[in-house]
Amino acid sequence: MLRTLPGVVTVALGSVLSVAAPAQAAPALRFQSVQYDSPGKDDRSNGSLNAEWIALVNTGPAAVNLNGWRVADAVRSHTFGNVTIAGKGGLLYLHTGRGTDTATHRYWNSGSYVWNNTGDTATLRNRSGAVHDTCTWPRQTGRTSVVC
Repeated sequence: MLRTLPGVVTVALGSVLSVAAPAQAAPALRFQSVQYDSPGKDDRSNGSLNAEWIALVNTGPAAVNLNGWRVADAVRSHTFGNVTIAGKGGLLYLHTGRGTDTATHRYWNSGSYVWNNTGDTATLRNRSGAVHDTCTWPRQTGRTSVVC
């Protein structure tokens, strides 16, 4: 009889069991949604800039420290400082404008919009620079946000 257990090599029962070291799993972190077109008139006010945001969700069981991780489009990037996103559904919003960082809301401190209303791609890179996730959206009439 054969059995498969997580982190264990499959063997016939009655044989010697070989335990494999578990691989270092990548964090269960991904883009959750993006408000790419600030509602109302695009007047570049800080309120309008902050109504443009992208959200990350951590679906894994453990918190993830984002120090050195980057969110970018084709032109600009934002590197996170020492901020931790909670596990089990923790959300972190990155707003385009200026503001006071909190545990769940961070600010790009940009004076212009980041995400293109005509379509764009957001890329999340880990601290070593490897692509961890992307979120792409096309121009969509009548919409200002998407779920990634």
